Amino acid sequence: MAGEAAVAVVAAAAATTTTATTGSTEAQKKNRIQVSNTKKPLFFYVNLAKRYIQQHNEVELSALGMAITTVVTIAEILKNNGLATEKKVLTSTVGMKDENKGRFIQKAKIEIVLGKSEKFDSLMTAPAPAPAPAPEAAGKDKD
Repeated sequence: MAGEAAVAVVAAAAATTTTATTGSTEAQKKNRIQVSNTKKPLFFYVNLAKRYIQQHNEVELSALGMAITTVVTIAEILKNNGLATEKKVLTSTVGMKDENKGRFIQKAKIEIVLGKSEKFDSLMTAPAPAPAPAPEAAGKDKD
């Protein structure tokens, strides 16, 4: 009987923990971008991340496997342009079923949380620099 009661307590605690983490995951999904290598170009994700930072003051970039390099590139572009600061980087492995072979495989996963930098608002409102004149236009002026 005592063993059954202990199991019930552990099960109840696990259920509570699951509910709590599920609730927080749902709240975070508003500012999460799940990046894919094949679906959208790099700057689609960069611009989307800027918009999420503007709306939520932070963005969570997430990717599996080969898309990890894309997420790191997006984060570095935002940081190097002074738009974001790195808050958290998490790496893990996720088990999933391989679509082609039907077997269970492990995939690397990364989650990068970026926060709004102090300069974000001023950088976003600053006008973009004017493009340089085309080389053929410069050559025609000399004639």
